[in-house]
Amino acid sequence: MNVIVVDYQGADAPQKFARSLHETGFAVLINHPLPQALVQRVYDDWLAFFDSDAKFAYRYSEESGGGYYGPDVSETAKGNTIRDLKEFFHVYQDGRFPSEVDDDARQYAEHAKRIAVTLLGWVESNTPAEVAKGFSRPLNQMMDGSTRTLLRVLRYPPLRGDEEPGAVRAAAHEDINLLTVLPASNEPGLQVRDTAGNWHDVPCDFASLVVNCGDMLELASGGYYPSTTHRVMNPTGQGARRSRLSLPLFLHPADDVVLADGRTASSFLQERLAELRSQDTELPVRSASN
Repeated sequence: MNVIVVDYQGADAPQKFARSLHETGFAVLINHPLPQALVQRVYDDWLAFFDSDAKFAYRYSEESGGGYYGPDVSETAKGNTIRDLKEFFHVYQDGRFPSEVDDDARQYAEHAKRIAVTLLGWVESNTPAEVAKGFSRPLNQMMDGSTRTLLRVLRYPPLRGDEEPGAVRAAAHEDINLLTVLPASNEPGLQVRDTAGNWHDVPCDFASLVVNCGDMLELASGGYYPSTTHRVMNPTGQGARRSRLSLPLFLHPADDVVLADGRTASSFLQERLAELRSQDTELPVRSASN
């Protein structure tokens, strides 16, 4: 599976990026403008936060918008019955944010959002005319007025050896949203599935940026940009003793954006969340992934 590594500064970057999304649903960016030192600070601060008891004071609630989700209420991927081995904190523009960490995660989210909007412009300008005419508005304008774009600060704890049989860090799933922007993690493990059902490691050099399509982009493009199944596998050896940090930014269009067939971003999100609730009544209600 040829997930293209794209030099963000290259003259042909927009064309290569859009081609990789079309062919695989994924692309990897290098030489991008996201400050790596900022990403590292977020990893360091939040690892300490997840290792402390302070996180329990920020348990999620629908009213507060986001907060801490422990392993006991972590996600169950669609079609699965076993919870993922992870804990995370949802950061919304208007949501809760722990006082124990610096503001770096919010700064990262703003940087990543600006890059993502640029990438949507690249996709728009390199989409075949017969596909682009189906967009209800230009892709990078779908973000105007959006309040649902979500930063998930995610930690996969070290494996203890007593995990439920079949439990993995993130079971096979697709994302709900438009695009997901993800700095390469501090540990490997991300894999993507091709159309033949084979799994492939996603390149994860620490300075790279992984981007993948979500279900909303697939729907809006009539399937031209596929929302590809991916997962995070359990490590072995020394890697099993280390935490894995991840910072996915789930880019979500404004609620009233029509994706296709009269279905808005809001109605589509509610459809997907209803599916997830039907298999687990404790799933996070504002989640943008799985």
